[in-house]
Amino acid sequence: MIDIAVSRLASTKPEKRRGVLLTNPGGPSPGQNYPAFLVAMGLPQSVRDSYDVIGMDPRGMGRSTPVTCDLSVEQQAAGNVPPYARHAADVTKRAAQVKQIAQQCAASKTAWMLPHTSTANTARDMDRIRVALGEAKISFAGASWGTHLGAVYTTLFPHRSDRIVLDSNVGPDGWDYPNDRLFARGFADRFPDFAKYAAANHREYGLGRTPAQVTAKYFQLAARLDTKPLQTIDGSTFRLLTFVFMYGGQQFPTLAGIWRAVNAGQEPPVPAGTTTATTAGQDADNLISARYYIICNDSRWPRSVHTYQRNVAIDRIRYPLFGAAGANIQPCAFWPEPTQPPVRITDQGPANVLLVQNLRDPATPLAGAHKLLRAFGHRATMVTADQGGHGVYPAGKNQCAKHAVTTFLTTGQRPTHSYHCTTDAAPR
Repeated sequence: MIDIAVSRLASTKPEKRRGVLLTNPGGPSPGQNYPAFLVAMGLPQSVRDSYDVIGMDPRGMGRSTPVTCDLSVEQQAAGNVPPYARHAADVTKRAAQVKQIAQQCAASKTAWMLPHTSTANTARDMDRIRVALGEAKISFAGASWGTHLGAVYTTLFPHRSDRIVLDSNVGPDGWDYPNDRLFARGFADRFPDFAKYAAANHREYGLGRTPAQVTAKYFQLAARLDTKPLQTIDGSTFRLLTFVFMYGGQQFPTLAGIWRAVNAGQEPPVPAGTTTATTAGQDADNLISARYYIICNDSRWPRSVHTYQRNVAIDRIRYPLFGAAGANIQPCAFWPEPTQPPVRITDQGPANVLLVQNLRDPATPLAGAHKLLRAFGHRATMVTADQGGHGVYPAGKNQCAKHAVTTFLTTGQRPTHSYHCTTDAAPR
């Protein structure tokens, strides 16, 4: 039996309550505490009045029945984003490491759950929650990987879907190998924002007086660490830290401080759990294992190590900042064949989907959002925000884009056509 942990932040205004709003923070990560996080980030009272806000830990993780791959501390530290591969030999080395991870997953005490842990089955769990709550329909707000979960749910259950908000979108095929390669595009889209910040604060950080000089410094520091790593950071880790700390502008000072230390030949001040994307109280083995269970079951990944070596060489040239990381090999290359076909996102269903997307998102770049919008056809419209970072609602600064989401959730009025919010746009 697989248990699913659920939370409910109930509306205190029964006369205004519309129904339930299921939520997901992306990751894939536990989401039972996500409603409280949304409130802390500024979820409008009008939305809280309109819905019971529901959180859940997806099957396989958190307080739901957990899975494991019995990952070592070293395997946990590698996280879910592949390391930057300097050459074909790095891919070969990584292939041996991830093959071992795949074998551990298949031999673990929770291997019986391996065929059953997927985005589609998580979406089916959502519909069981709907039934348990006695609701004819559910609304949904999901971010990052949660956009794929929401897209799959409204594809499998189109007439059980009320108002669907997808924030910071992955493509219609979810977290597959092409999505990993898109990390390079997102890095390239977002990096100029950090380069401008570092250049504007050159007296404090000493990384260059212009964005071009800061960009040159990135390549210089990465190359130095490739050949002469510090005790806690090598070139691959430096690139990964830069990627992670571009998620939000509030992280730029931390990232610039890391660069400054590396530039001075000193060990950088890196917050614990950064590369594994864990927070206090989370089990890194469970979190990373469950992500592998889900994404590797969702689609077929290339089997040939040579394919990854070729794509790393291509993307290193196309996207020199981070391409040789995104194209690198993952445990999914050695995973059993998925037991179910992937869910194909189509335009079949009601026009009740709103996508919101930052122009310069490092993790889920605009290119993936456009693909998802095309797949939904008439079902979806998209509001883009002229800002960088990962996440629009409710913590983003662009009031125009946030207003579109709040209006849709509380009134059902969804933009009839996709539109763009400039930096200083007033709410529509």
